[in-house]
Amino acid sequence: MLMLLPGPVQTRPEVRAVMAEDIAPWDDEFRAEYASMRPRIVKIAGGVEGEHVSLPLPGCGHMMVEAAIRTFVPAGGRLMVVQNGGYADRLARLATEAGRVVVALHHPDNEPCPPEKLAAALHASPDVTHVAVVVSETGTGIVNDPAVLGPVIRAAGRRLICDAVSGFGALPFRIADHPECDVVVFTSNKCIEGLPGFGFAVAPIGRVEAAAGNAGSWVMDLHDVYRHALRDGWGSFRFTPAVQALRAFRVALDLYDAEGGQPARLARYAATRDVAYDGLQALGFRPYVERPNQGPIIVVVHQPQDPNWDFARFLRGVKSRGVVISNHFTTKAPTMRIGCIGAIDADDMRFALKQMEATLAEMRVGNHAA
Repeated sequence: MLMLLPGPVQTRPEVRAVMAEDIAPWDDEFRAEYASMRPRIVKIAGGVEGEHVSLPLPGCGHMMVEAAIRTFVPAGGRLMVVQNGGYADRLARLATEAGRVVVALHHPDNEPCPPEKLAAALHASPDVTHVAVVVSETGTGIVNDPAVLGPVIRAAGRRLICDAVSGFGALPFRIADHPECDVVVFTSNKCIEGLPGFGFAVAPIGRVEAAAGNAGSWVMDLHDVYRHALRDGWGSFRFTPAVQALRAFRVALDLYDAEGGQPARLARYAATRDVAYDGLQALGFRPYVERPNQGPIIVVVHQPQDPNWDFARFLRGVKSRGVVISNHFTTKAPTMRIGCIGAIDADDMRFALKQMEATLAEMRVGNHAA
């Protein structure tokens, strides 16, 4: 089965194979294996060993985002959220329910937030200390580039919470080049092409040390993750982890390095995205995002306004032909999401498009009626 999801993603057999083994997370050999991953994570984030630290937590991307907010924004603190997509809306809810005050910066969900709009909003909100940005909005496919928004945040003297969950490892980012950044978060699946089960934060050590007592949660306190590692070792865990997923992540890191790292992964995803964007248009689907704003992670199209269109039937039809796509959307208008990441390439996307064409013909949608 070919999965075209923005996460979990299609994985390589080598990654899946290690999930079959029982592992004792406190075994000395595995502790060493885990400890060896942490500087590799810092390197991929563009950090400097000794100045930045990786802080893993078992869980999903939403948990990592909440942990970052809780750790680096004090309770009652004011956080500006760049809200131009469904996942930014979720981030705002996470912050609100964690007791932080959200100052929303709304923008259309089919284009990145302009830097001048952020600058004006920060000028009008002097009591905001942090800005949260969803880099790759998997609800629509746009990219809010930290290279564009980061300097605005830095110039305003504020701090950045960087939600890079769906783009980390493919979209270029170097935390060492962003002194305004308190933390960047991502997960073990998506662009690293591991399996779900672990989230990661990379942060400047000084900022972590200054964040003691903020979280209001033991489980989601990244400062406590750091303190525990200093006390018990970098291969230790506070609680029982998703240990097989962590080993699969190590294998995925090996494959990532062998492919050529971030530039190579971005090139493959971009080529797959181009095939998807053009091919979906050829099938009669209308893109939700204009090409200049289209990121490499996911392509979103409007669902057809055709009397024979039935989204659930389309999903079943393509699945019966060997392709799985997302069965939900986060936009106000009905849309369809096609993931371009994971262990897939342009040829896989061409295969998927053929199966979509056959399904449209079977449904007698548009000009595809057999």
